[in-house]
Amino acid sequence: MALEKPTGHDRKHQERLLQSGEVPRHIAIIMDGNGRWAQRRGLPRIAGHHEGVNSVRDIVEACGQLGVKYLTLYAFSTENWKRPQEEVSLLMRLLLKALRDEKDRLHQNEVRLKAIGDIAALPQDVQDELLDGMEKMKKNAGLTLVLALSYSGRWDITNAIKGIWDDMRSGAIKRDEITQELVSSYLATSEIPDPDLLIRTSGELRISNFLIWQIAYSELYISQSYWPAFRRKDLYAAIADFQRRERRFGMVSEQLPQNEPGRLVPLRGMERFLKSASKL
Repeated sequence: MALEKPTGHDRKHQERLLQSGEVPRHIAIIMDGNGRWAQRRGLPRIAGHHEGVNSVRDIVEACGQLGVKYLTLYAFSTENWKRPQEEVSLLMRLLLKALRDEKDRLHQNEVRLKAIGDIAALPQDVQDELLDGMEKMKKNAGLTLVLALSYSGRWDITNAIKGIWDDMRSGAIKRDEITQELVSSYLATSEIPDPDLLIRTSGELRISNFLIWQIAYSELYISQSYWPAFRRKDLYAAIADFQRRERRFGMVSEQLPQNEPGRLVPLRGMERFLKSASKL
């Protein structure tokens, strides 16, 4: 079953974005503000989490329609385990229900599901449902949806250091062989390109221990909307803002390949340029 096509006004928005510049290959989102969205409406915090699932559904669909290759969602951080036990239990039950309810829909739309984080810390039924979904969708060729669960950037880097140390002790690698590329290969995201665009909702100006290594050159976009209110129109605004930026990667404008001042360097062109420059 092919991904549903946008209709009417939404199609025009997407066509405009596709004509304006290159759509980010990888978008990562810190989904923040569920509790505050609910509290402002006099609702329990869990109501915000429930509505947040609808935002996930809409954003996943829009990303698939736009041709985004990777979408990483910060769904549950290592620090979130410190929340009141009742809320954590409700969040785990909601995660389990969402995985069960959305699994077939994602599969029909050729979405490939992955997860990063300390998955073993999740309840066993959530682990089972997650692994079942990933197995079911592993051959799909559409959008790769990455769920960051019981994840933090410091946890990821610490695990990478442990892995490198183990391989150094066994003689598999030597000290002089440790490069940035090698470190990246030990991270949970080793099979995923670094995010081009990081979106944070709720207006907060911090990255909350998310993909610390991987977002070194990501473009940052802060949305004032709480996550339950964040929908595809907000995603389009973030992508349009991304397309207006010039990505210099530490260089000056004049060094960029086939670039005009104020214009975004095409991502694939920049990748080719950086690879060729690294060989000089």
